[in-house]
Amino acid sequence: MKNSLTIRNADVVLPGNIKKTDVSVKNGIINAIGSEIPDVGEVIDAEGFFLIPGIIDPQVHFREPGAEHKEDLHSGSCAAAAGGVTSFLDMPNNNPPITTRIRMEEKKKLAAEKSIINYGFFIGATPDNLEELNAVENVCGIKIFMGASTGDLLVDDPETVESIFAKGNKLIAVHAEDESILQANRILMKDINDVRIHSRIRDESAALNATKLATKLSLKYNRRLHILHLTSAEECDLLRNLPRENQISTEVCPQHLLLSSPECYENLGTKAQMNPPIRSQRHSIALWHALKDGIINCIATDHSPHTLAEKSQPYGKSPSGMPGVETSLPLMLDRVNRELCSLSEVVYWMSESPAKLYKMTGKGRVEVGYDADLTLIDMSLKKKINNGQLLTKVNWSAFDGMELQGWPVRTIVNGQTVYLNGEVNKSLRGKEIRFAS
Repeated sequence: MKNSLTIRNADVVLPGNIKKTDVSVKNGIINAIGSEIPDVGEVIDAEGFFLIPGIIDPQVHFREPGAEHKEDLHSGSCAAAAGGVTSFLDMPNNNPPITTRIRMEEKKKLAAEKSIINYGFFIGATPDNLEELNAVENVCGIKIFMGASTGDLLVDDPETVESIFAKGNKLIAVHAEDESILQANRILMKDINDVRIHSRIRDESAALNATKLATKLSLKYNRRLHILHLTSAEECDLLRNLPRENQISTEVCPQHLLLSSPECYENLGTKAQMNPPIRSQRHSIALWHALKDGIINCIATDHSPHTLAEKSQPYGKSPSGMPGVETSLPLMLDRVNRELCSLSEVVYWMSESPAKLYKMTGKGRVEVGYDADLTLIDMSLKKKINNGQLLTKVNWSAFDGMELQGWPVRTIVNGQTVYLNGEVNKSLRGKEIRFAS
């Protein structure tokens, strides 16, 4: 039977509890969960492993079209599969940028031809494409770059930002940095070429001002808002004090949780440069607390690959961003082993919550009737992250040399194994994610 299998003896992370049981998959859908289900298709003995819903990465930059030397939809999806990721949401700052229905359809066709896991896309906002934003079908949301980052999409005029919030009903996701503050800080520090000033140029006030504007507009127009890659304690405090009834969510990246300045810049140089920046330990501690308290709703990587040659340029010429889709789950599983969080929390942050936030049909849970997007993990497996041994095209990580305990060993997409013990089945293809209206 096509896309069918039976997983025996796994410790299954179910909604609400973890239970040693069996899972049956027929035609790519979870068909049964229990101890007395008959064998269907391939039988996998998962004794000693945990079975979790496939990881959903709700913010990646797979660089296609336009910068395929850094990453493309095939290489990025292969790296994701190796990291236990079964679905991703890709950003629109491509070349050309994905700002129209025609370009969106072209990108979806590329993904259907190349991606080995499931995919969804944001459409990018410009000052004058409101009609396209509201007419495009089956996208996860609208992306607004309130501050300039990688690419040439920028909507920094408050009145234009408000016009996007005022008309339409799609989710709006914002890169929340105030461009006027960034420009003023650049002028003040224009003669300094030290990467350690990156977090001063893109300081807390730039993030807070933009987040304040976005949340104000969300509340004014009752518009669904997602704040991308939160980085500051001040933003956490702002979100804690919002009215109880709102449509606002946010995310955090592992690098903002686990790295801090100035050490990251001293150790990694421009490889630590990203937007918004990695900040001091005060902020990483606040982000952890906000994630544990439910103020931050999910984890995303902001996987933004650049080659080592590009990143090795002096500050001011080096691009911002770092890869992460292959290492995010192991980094968080290692934190489970260190008793900093629970496995159920990680599953919620990295699978169930992204599926809920973006209203993904059939994603995010090990439950009968849901898509068989599943990840088997070995919580005792210890491995190092090593540059040169990764599947992302750029083949480097900010966490190079770090030994982690807890790794994915099998990734299943729509009932088919796309990754098993270090090997990727590059011939398989994922499906377009369906988003409830």
